[in-house]
Amino acid sequence: MKRISLETLIHSRQNLSYQEQYEYVCKLLQEEKIKPVKASRTNGKKPALYREYWILEKQKDYSVYIEELKYTLSTKISVDYYLAHPDIYEKERTWVVLLDEYLKNDSDRIKIPESLNERSFEIWNREKFLDREQGKKILKHCGINVESLNVYRTTEPLPYYTHTRNVPQNLLILENKDPFFSMRNHLLSGHTEIFNIETGTLIYGAGKGIIRSFQDFDLCAEPYMKHPGNTILYFGDLDYEGIGIYENLAEKFKDQWKIIPFIPAYKAMLRKAESVKILPKTKESQNRNISSEFFAYFDEQTVCKMKKILEEDRYIPQEILNTTDF
Repeated sequence: MKRISLETLIHSRQNLSYQEQYEYVCKLLQEEKIKPVKASRTNGKKPALYREYWILEKQKDYSVYIEELKYTLSTKISVDYYLAHPDIYEKERTWVVLLDEYLKNDSDRIKIPESLNERSFEIWNREKFLDREQGKKILKHCGINVESLNVYRTTEPLPYYTHTRNVPQNLLILENKDPFFSMRNHLLSGHTEIFNIETGTLIYGAGKGIIRSFQDFDLCAEPYMKHPGNTILYFGDLDYEGIGIYENLAEKFKDQWKIIPFIPAYKAMLRKAESVKILPKTKESQNRNISSEFFAYFDEQTVCKMKKILEEDRYIPQEILNTTDF
């Protein structure tokens, strides 16, 4: 509601007598076009008028929409929100009707999983409607969870190199790109082992990107990669961030896969680092919140060497190793 002063209200009738101005205001009150702001007090004249008024907006008739909500829409759509906010239903009706038609006529399609964008286009003819536009809000107003549409989110494809599809096998996740290419070249040159460990598949983790990419592992990985007898190994930089990536990955997917550090590679890093006069300094911005999960896989002597490097604010990058070391 808009607030207006008495002077502004009767401005167009300022040449009339006060009695005529009073009658004009009374007519507006009777027609429920305005109501007094009682806290503004009266003007002290007789008959008195309040000094300020609320301008009342004409109530829109939403009866047609309310009937539609009550008796037309699919029972899978909750109409409670829209019944309480018919003005919002009027604005969102186009999208709700498309959802309603889909639920009535094509609900069998929900039995088959589709990507978020695919389902979005299937329902609203807009592929980004669910992800970046009004889709989530519309579903919320309709009392429908995104998950009930049987959708999955797509991530960047998991880059990997398959040396063999024999199972069971060892799959090795590598934090950085250079070790991935070097170890791939090593396998392509006729080798089957890396640090004396038979290795069937290399996976490029792209740093923290592996956390998101691995969410689709069960859905997108080749069947041989998901063999229950496989072992998944992880190898990254020996610094807080690299260890943190491993621990987050292992924790997040512990109910599906046991992911363990690639121990011989980390030991090889430590041995080679002994001949390095000054190791690079750890970035101050690194998250240093790591647990003991990573260290639990190593012997006490190796753990002491690792922790000493970290405590000195130094680190060992994966790139310390190259093809001649594998």
